[in-house]
Amino acid sequence: MSEDAAVESRWRVPLSDITVDNELADAVLETLRSGWWSMGPRVAEFERAFAEFCGAPHALAVANGTAALHLALLAVGCGPEDEVVVPSLNFVAAANAIVHTGAEPVFCDIVGPDELNLDPEDVEAAVTPRTKALLALHYAGFPCAMDDLRAIADSHGLAIVEDAAHAPGASLEGHMCGTLGDVGCFSFFSNKNLPLGEGGMIVTSDDELAERLRLLRSHGMTTLTWDRHHGHASSYDVLLPGFNYRLDEVRATVGLVELPRLLAENAERARICARYRKALDGEHGLSMPFHGNGPDRTSSYHLAVVLLPDGADRGQVRTTLADDGIQTSVHYPPIHTFSAYRETRRRELPRTDAVADRLLTLPLYGRMTDAQADAVIEVLLRTLSG
Repeated sequence: MSEDAAVESRWRVPLSDITVDNELADAVLETLRSGWWSMGPRVAEFERAFAEFCGAPHALAVANGTAALHLALLAVGCGPEDEVVVPSLNFVAAANAIVHTGAEPVFCDIVGPDELNLDPEDVEAAVTPRTKALLALHYAGFPCAMDDLRAIADSHGLAIVEDAAHAPGASLEGHMCGTLGDVGCFSFFSNKNLPLGEGGMIVTSDDELAERLRLLRSHGMTTLTWDRHHGHASSYDVLLPGFNYRLDEVRATVGLVELPRLLAENAERARICARYRKALDGEHGLSMPFHGNGPDRTSSYHLAVVLLPDGADRGQVRTTLADDGIQTSVHYPPIHTFSAYRETRRRELPRTDAVADRLLTLPLYGRMTDAQADAVIEVLLRTLSG
């Protein structure tokens, strides 16, 4: 079932969809009946399960993916007068999180129309003496060139924060996304591969970073409410000015049910993406990025993105699809085009600008049927041939 019945009734093929079955409903009801809803044992269990899934020593559940980015950037030392290199082809939360540390986002370009991840050569060109960190997005769930980024970071003494919001279950050379930099950040928003409604996770192998993240997540306090409730502590100290970025027990319960289903969800998404690629790539001027996804790079297939032909009216294409009950989106309007960031120190981003008006995100979710995918294909091709 979809998250909103009214929305479901409008779209014969929604952009994304979630499943609520008896296992999930019963688990949530059990948590509600437990009487403990704020961060407690289920959050801790979810953290342990996610850390094991990723192969990371530490996983910290947080309120959302943006909170994960904010805490990660603070934990690696970003602050006023610093710069963070980030792809402009990204959700605006990445730039907002940088700004909220006091640092400045420096936008970098993508590799090109077939590889929508950030370009290591342009990252190198964007680095200045003020650069503190690289914020690397795995766009659509396809791992970016982390070996090249690590070499750049090491040569300049920079931290790497992975924006793995699209990439739970994605891997590069056998290592899970989120574990390839200094700290990795995940989002569990309702349209993600592992949906909680809201929620996020931070993973790291650095013990000191993990401890700082724990303090920042919960007001800088040395003990939590659950600890005091069970008599493990009677008071607390505050070691630094932190935030309330905690996850609650209900959403952690959803995560514990959804996590064992994640790889199967990703595999079904991969199947639909393959169907799209076979039918659409090269037809009527369409292209589908990430042709070179080899055996060493496993995507989570979070998004099914196509590039429309040069000169196509994307707004009209989307309207025609919507009139036929097919929901689409755009991931993303480049951050440097938004009013809030037009005054940010500008670098030329020709490859990002070249694809910006051509990007179109098609429906994609694990329970999507072949018939639904074929409906998307048929209407899109008909629209472009008309």
